[in-house]
Amino acid sequence: MKIFECPNCKSPVFFENTICENCNTSIGYNHYLDAFDIPNNNQDNFSKLCSNFNLGVCNWLVDNNVNTEFCLACSLNRTVPNRSNTDHFNKWVKLETAKHRLIYQLLKLKLPIKSKLQDENGIAFDFLSENNKENAVTGHADGVVTIILTEADSVQREQLRKQMNEAYRTLLGHFRHEIGHYYWELLFNDSNIESFRQVFGDERLDYSEALEKHYKNGAPNNWNQNYISEYATSHPWEDWAETWAHYLHLMDTLETASGFGMSFYPNKEYVKKLVIDTCPNPYFTENFKDIFDASIALTCVANSLNRSMGLPDIYPFIVPDKVIQKLTFIHNLLK
Repeated sequence: MKIFECPNCKSPVFFENTICENCNTSIGYNHYLDAFDIPNNNQDNFSKLCSNFNLGVCNWLVDNNVNTEFCLACSLNRTVPNRSNTDHFNKWVKLETAKHRLIYQLLKLKLPIKSKLQDENGIAFDFLSENNKENAVTGHADGVVTIILTEADSVQREQLRKQMNEAYRTLLGHFRHEIGHYYWELLFNDSNIESFRQVFGDERLDYSEALEKHYKNGAPNNWNQNYISEYATSHPWEDWAETWAHYLHLMDTLETASGFGMSFYPNKEYVKKLVIDTCPNPYFTENFKDIFDASIALTCVANSLNRSMGLPDIYPFIVPDKVIQKLTFIHNLLK
């Protein structure tokens, strides 16, 4: 994510800020300008704060010309937790933080974002607990992304990560994966589906049977030669969603590095291939190889920093050539 600045004093502010820590000015995010603005300034079309601001779950501004109390990100919600349940509410706050970061990135990629409440082909988010729907699971169906509240519990999420033998499991990762299923439906049709099949395989393979087989037998022994994760081996749709999520991971982290003007000059001869003069802004980079080369250097440094603090790797993956081809396919598709 890029670095933002206070509209009043130009000090750096962060994406979730509602006030500038330097000058104490109230601020809100204007997604149309991709910048922070001062609420209620009456100088532009985005001056109202989203209604969810008062709940502490949003800091975005609303288009004055649209008859709604919610910002673009919050207008996509179909089901949210009961605010009277403090535990559920606190988990919802975490879900919204991740979701707003997702929507920011979808805007950067210039992808269509419409609420399913107004357009049957749009997106809707259901944040469910066991009280909403028995046996509710995180997933996607017909434009509806469901995230169960227990995923916002870091302890339970870590237990599930180990149980599922996953290298990585985060709220933002869930959002990126599930929204990948939605955009698959938008991006592919009869005119280009064969290009997808050449890279990811034939999605006409029975999905339920494929998942059942995966959960019963696991991934092939050589899965890491062709896939980014074991789950990606289950079906071409899941391979797409897993790879899509990793594409968003790489793009967002590299935009952050670019915003900070990060450069890498390792002082050992054998890591000279990690030299990066300046991390490029991936959203303005045509060639995915340039993005990936910079990402390799960035993740190597980030992983090493985490290890210096006794923390797990920030990006615990080895990306084989086949996955690089898939990532390149996605990048070229979105250009």
